Amino acid sequence: MNILLIGSGGREHALAWSLSASPLCDRLFIAPGNPGTAQHGTNVVVEVTDHPAVIAFCRTMGVDFVVVGPEAPLVAGLVDDLKAAGIKVFGPSKAAAQLEGSKAFTKDLCAEFGIPTAAYRRFTDAEVAKTYVRNYGVPIVVKADGLAAGKGVVVATSFEEAEAAIDMMIGGGLGAAGAEVVIEAFLDGEEASFFALCDGRTAIPFGTAQDHKRVFDGDQGPNTGGMGAYSPAAVLTPALQDRVMREIIMPTLAGMQARDTPYTGILYAGLMLTDKGPQLIEYNARLGDPETQVLLPRLKSDLVTAFLAACDGVLDSISLQWSAEAALTVVMAAKGYPGAVEKGSEIKGIEAAEALDGVIVFHAGTKQDGDRILANGGRVLDVTARGRTITEAQAKAYEAISKIDWPEGFCRRDIGWRAVEREG
Repeated sequence: MNILLIGSGGREHALAWSLSASPLCDRLFIAPGNPGTAQHGTNVVVEVTDHPAVIAFCRTMGVDFVVVGPEAPLVAGLVDDLKAAGIKVFGPSKAAAQLEGSKAFTKDLCAEFGIPTAAYRRFTDAEVAKTYVRNYGVPIVVKADGLAAGKGVVVATSFEEAEAAIDMMIGGGLGAAGAEVVIEAFLDGEEASFFALCDGRTAIPFGTAQDHKRVFDGDQGPNTGGMGAYSPAAVLTPALQDRVMREIIMPTLAGMQARDTPYTGILYAGLMLTDKGPQLIEYNARLGDPETQVLLPRLKSDLVTAFLAACDGVLDSISLQWSAEAALTVVMAAKGYPGAVEKGSEIKGIEAAEALDGVIVFHAGTKQDGDRILANGGRVLDVTARGRTITEAQAKAYEAISKIDWPEGFCRRDIGWRAVEREG
């Protein structure tokens, strides 16, 4: 079959790598893609926000199946429009994607259906919100309701920090995403990511990971879209995974069905593992970035078959096989990230890095200039390695990074530190 993949980041390079390996994939198109995805298919110029143009491309090129990578097209209803045009597509509907598109929607769903999460309140008035914080106390978490590219959450440890976040969000610093804020209790514990593949009624686990949001070593500095990740997350024991499925994932699916907005696609639960058990921090309505870059290298089953089973409502008829190996990815970012960065610097040595056994370099923010690869974003490369343990995968990833010649870039040097400590 002919497949169209929507997106252009490191997640999409990993998806292209996996989708193109399927015996069911005849041709793979990526809109718009990047130099990495071009190694596995054909990058095409289609304006993803122009849904009639995407539909027209699918019809012209005989596309049988569309996979949507990022959250923005999901929240914008691309899946609905493709389905209405008779094109099979993997991902949640616009209504179901509110699980990511609106923090308030998700918190209200949790309250209605008894899904464990932090206590919360919703606000559209900055002064009322600040009064609430003063009365409640710190630490406290301030979240923009809408999509904010990973930058809409502030864990405030002082009243001044909380009030500045409220003023910034409601004052328009994040555009429409911050018009409403959700203020919730601070949860103490260890974060982990749990993924489930869903067909509206059934869900099956799709792996675990831990990522590193802070920009600098030791989990210091501002939050980012993610500076690295590893899988599996040993802290999510089989017993805890069963509990997450039973207490969080399945009640969510049941709740969405009860609201007549069944959820089909990947459901990505950001969890806090507290002394009371796992609690939901937030949902994402798609695969994570950079978590995809450590999940898919461990997946032994065919990705296209799995995604089609979700679309067809037959997940109860399949099972997924995973490698016992671990995978770890280190993000190489342009200096200045997550703030302003300079684009256009040349990156050398990617081939030398990939020559190492078990290493894949996924492109996240690059562009092709003749034979040269240039930096074209904040997060630029995802250097991924497999190993028998997280410790071994970590060593391989940093060995690969030593082969890459890019003075204008930087990375954290401690990705996987929790898992390495546990293994040690």
